Order: sequence, then structure tokens, then C-alpha cells
Amino acid sequence: MTARIVLLRHGQTASNAEGRIQGQLDTPLNEVGLAQAEALGTVFAADPPAVVVTSDLRRARTTAQAVCEHVGLPLLVDARLRETFFGEWQGRTGDEVRAGWPEEYEDWVHHVGAPVGGETPAEVGERAVQVAREHLVTGGTLLLVTHGGTARALVGMLTELPVDQWRRLAPLGNTCWSSLVESAMGWRLERHNAGLGPLTGSPTGAL
Repeated sequence: MTARIVLLRHGQTASNAEGRIQGQLDTPLNEVGLAQAEALGTVFAADPPAVVVTSDLRRARTTAQAVCEHVGLPLLVDARLRETFFGEWQGRTGDEVRAGWPEEYEDWVHHVGAPVGGETPAEVGERAVQVAREHLVTGGTLLLVTHGGTARALVGMLTELPVDQWRRLAPLGNTCWSSLVESAMGWRLERHNAGLGPLTGSPTGAL
């Protein structure tokens, strides 16, 4: 039977609204994000996942808990689903990073480097894909509640895209999701950046 993985990005935070890089800073949802999380519950209640696993960061946990309350499932927490560790760039805007580290920023944009003191996209994908493989459900849906960079890395890893092509995947908006289905060819991207319409945050919001 077919297995499916859904990668859901957390709701909006104040840092998202400001275009500020959160990385592994533990920021909470803002009022918009809380409304987004609550709305998600009714969406997933219509076609419930079999297992829900979330990043341990508050913005993801709060989003995941809203879903679990509607679908009646326990919430599993795994730090390997955290966002990229952005090192010295955490808490800064993209413009600040671009001005302060122009060469390093350009390398990172093209997936040939890492944030100063942080993780490469491949390192993020390698830790996150372990979670997907450990909790995969034959004939059911695994819902992973995570972050923009981590979700993109997971899609790249599962579909076996070269790392330098991962940025062809548009970043997920807040409370948007991607779904992948297992096939004879391997994992196939079934849906990308699906969302809730007006409640959904900008896909260009900081990670």
C-alpha cells in the first residue's frame, strides 16, 4: 500500500512578519500564526494522518498541537526536525546578512556553503530524513510539522534532487505544506505549497 509524507510549515511568527532569520531561535507564533494553526485542524481532520511528528521549537509544536487536537492523535516531538542552525545570522534580517557577509551569503544561496557558524542544507536534510524513515507508515500518512528550510531539504533528499537544485523548490508559506507519495520510481512530489488561502503567510517569510 502507498505511503505518503506531508511536510507542514509552522504558522507565522513576528520574525516571519519582519523578514528576520529565526533558525533555531525559539520564537512563538504571533496572533496570525495562532489563527493559522487553529484553521489547520479542520483541514487535516477531513483526512487524518496516521502519525504526527513535530520539531521541538515552539512555533512548530504549537502548530502541530492544534492539528493533533482535531485529529485525536498523540504528538511526537523530535529535535531533528528543527530549522537550519544559522549560526551568526540568527536574529538578523536577510538584508543585514547580505551586507555583513556578502560572499558567504551568495555561497549559501547557491547551496555551496553554510551560514557562518551554521549548518549546510545537506546536513539539515540528512538529520531530518532519518525522522521520516523512522516513522513512515505503510498505507498511511506521516505528517511532519517543521520549518521552511527543513521542509525544502526533506523534499530534496526524498526526491533525490542534487543539492544545488534545491532552491528550484519555492519556500513554503506559513502553514503551507508539501506532500510526497511513494511510487515505483521512488518518492514523487505530489503537491507543493498547498495552503489555506487568505490565512496563509508569505512564502518569502524568514526561516
